[in-house]
Amino acid sequence: MKPALVVVGNGMAGMRTVEELLKLAPDMYDITVFGAEPHGNYNRILLSPLLAGEKSIADIMLHTREWYAEHGITLHAGDPVEHIDRRRRVVRSAAGLEVRYDRLLLATGSKPFIIPVPGHQLPGVIAFRDIQDVETMLEAARSHRHAVVIGGGLLGLEAANGLLRQGMQVTVVHVTDCLMNQQLDKPAAQLLQKALEHKGLRFMLNAQTAEIVGPDRVTAVRFKDGSEIPADLVVMTAGVRPNMALAQQSGLHCERAIVVDDTLQTYDPRVYAVGECVQHRSATFGLVAPIWDQARVCGAHLAGAGHRRYVQQTSPTRLKVTGVDLYSVGDFIGGEGSEDLVLRDPRRGVYKRLVLKDNRIAGAVLYGDVQDGPWYFGLIQNRTDIGAIRNHLLFGEALCAQAA
Repeated sequence: MKPALVVVGNGMAGMRTVEELLKLAPDMYDITVFGAEPHGNYNRILLSPLLAGEKSIADIMLHTREWYAEHGITLHAGDPVEHIDRRRRVVRSAAGLEVRYDRLLLATGSKPFIIPVPGHQLPGVIAFRDIQDVETMLEAARSHRHAVVIGGGLLGLEAANGLLRQGMQVTVVHVTDCLMNQQLDKPAAQLLQKALEHKGLRFMLNAQTAEIVGPDRVTAVRFKDGSEIPADLVVMTAGVRPNMALAQQSGLHCERAIVVDDTLQTYDPRVYAVGECVQHRSATFGLVAPIWDQARVCGAHLAGAGHRRYVQQTSPTRLKVTGVDLYSVGDFIGGEGSEDLVLRDPRRGVYKRLVLKDNRIAGAVLYGDVQDGPWYFGLIQNRTDIGAIRNHLLFGEALCAQAA
């Protein structure tokens, strides 16, 4: 009898971990996967191009049902796990199915944060998290005109762009005075806003939503100053929260998320966790690069090849909006002892800002010309001394290579 591995969550983090395990020990476990959605595993990062009409559902599928069958994996799609009995080592699904495990992998991801204002439960108010959300948006675009996206971060702007591409009139509502304030400084955010306004998006900044209005479906969004704008569809992209309820119910140690060590093991040595549901050394995760690193480490430990340790790394941010080039990484604000190198070319719509500290790059924001982003990222990761190329740094890798 092989030991049993049960994976709770059929998303990118859990299935990438299974892939890493299969590379190292393809026949080690009987694997059972439970997922809440009625599909195989798909690339959630590509929901924005799916909404914009640039991709189809087939294009974004990572693992079809046939893939699970080929690898001897039992998939229960559309049947999420609702209970974990750690004493008996059994999980129970919504349909009442009980499966025993020797090792358990939690990859429950995160849940969208829906702002709890009056009217937030009205039909037409949704998040932007899965294929069903995209289908709801596409249906709304066919029969309605006004969309409001609450949240001017990465996801909100991608949702707004997709709805605009589907012919809706879109207003982005953001609580601070600049877009993507967690990834961009003000000058870059202003250039981005101008480019998106040119495409046809509208913006309301420093706006606090007070109520979503409608008798039986959303008809408007009202703000704290009493003003309101029409809305047939409201998309909430005001952040996510780690989905740790199942782990908490089972008595696993959780703080802001499921607490794991450097091997992605929880406080129960039979239970591992990866992805947006975990907390590692006080940090939580939302970008794909650190989650791929976690999957590599966790897969190795599940395979019994446990020499790896997960180490947090800086990850760059890019915006998936056609015609808008944006790249941000590291500490782009700076502080005491840091200095800025800035290049502005308003006519070409180019802006670059490098934050330096101790003769090394600490962070970068690039808008309009992003081809050197990965090179700057490498300099940050390797803590490269840039003293010899400092005067040429803003002009990119090619010129710095000549100067060196």
